[in-house]
Amino acid sequence: MEEIKIITVVKKFAHDSELNDSDRLLLNHAKEAVKTAYAPYSKFYVGCAVLLENDEIIFGSNQENIAYPSGLCAERVAIFHAGSKYPNVPIKSIAVTVKAKEYIVKEPIACCGACLQSMSEFELKFKKPMHIILQGEVGDIMIAEGVKTFLPFQFWVDELAKQ
Repeated sequence: MEEIKIITVVKKFAHDSELNDSDRLLLNHAKEAVKTAYAPYSKFYVGCAVLLENDEIIFGSNQENIAYPSGLCAERVAIFHAGSKYPNVPIKSIAVTVKAKEYIVKEPIACCGACLQSMSEFELKFKKPMHIILQGEVGDIMIAEGVKTFLPFQFWVDELAKQ
C-alpha cells in the first residue's frame, strides 16, 4: 500500500484592497452578477465573472427551477456562455461570490463538484489552469491557481488530455 498526501494551497486576503486591480475588478463584477440570480427556493444567490484571455468578461448567476435539479449554478452559466460565445479563447480568471437572504455569508464558498468538473474541462481543453477568486458576501478572499486545488482527482480520460 502507498499513502498519498494531497496538500492544497490557497492565498488568503483579508480585504479586497490587497488584491491587484484585475482581481478586484473581476470580484466586483461577480458581486454585480449576484443581483441577477434567481434563487426563490434556496434563497442563496451566487454571482460569477469570468475573464477570458481576450479580456472579455462574461457574467453568470445561479438560476433555480422548481423542477429541481433543472437549475444551473452561476459558474456553469458563465463558463458555458463563454465557451459558446468564444469557443477558442481560454479562461484566464474566474471570480465567485455569494449572498444569502436570511444570513450573512462570512467565508468564501468553494464551487460545487459539478462546477469544478466543468471548469476542469476548460483547463484541460486549453492546457492552462484558471486563476480562481472566491469570497463570501463579506470577509476573507481566497485565491487558488487551478481547479486541482479543490478537485485533485478530476474525472477525465487520458486520450482527451493528449489532444
